[in-house]
Amino acid sequence: MLRSDLKEMAVAEISVVDAAEQGRFEVHVDGALVGFTEYSDRDGIRTFPHTEVDEAYAGQGLAKRVIRDGLDATRAAGLQVRPVCPAVAGFIKKNPDYADLVPDQFKDSIS
Repeated sequence: MLRSDLKEMAVAEISVVDAAEQGRFEVHVDGALVGFTEYSDRDGIRTFPHTEVDEAYAGQGLAKRVIRDGLDATRAAGLQVRPVCPAVAGFIKKNPDYADLVPDQFKDSIS
């Protein structure tokens, strides 16, 4: 990779939005949708079944970013988390400050 390519990547604008009508948090790079983590809410629990990032953006921490922002929004909404998606469960395992979001009946998914 050329140094100029690295410089361009460093100034890319990354944003995460809650696309509630589609039931997912989306991560955008320079306005383009490059990934998402899906969710559904029921009885005070937000289930995260799937996370996906475009292969062209793999290894740039975008899955972590969309998951973290999604969990932060879930906490702010006063909801608990059922981490069905292995990426979400793995994120919570590596970041135990999010473990309190997971109710006891789903703790085995993060242990």
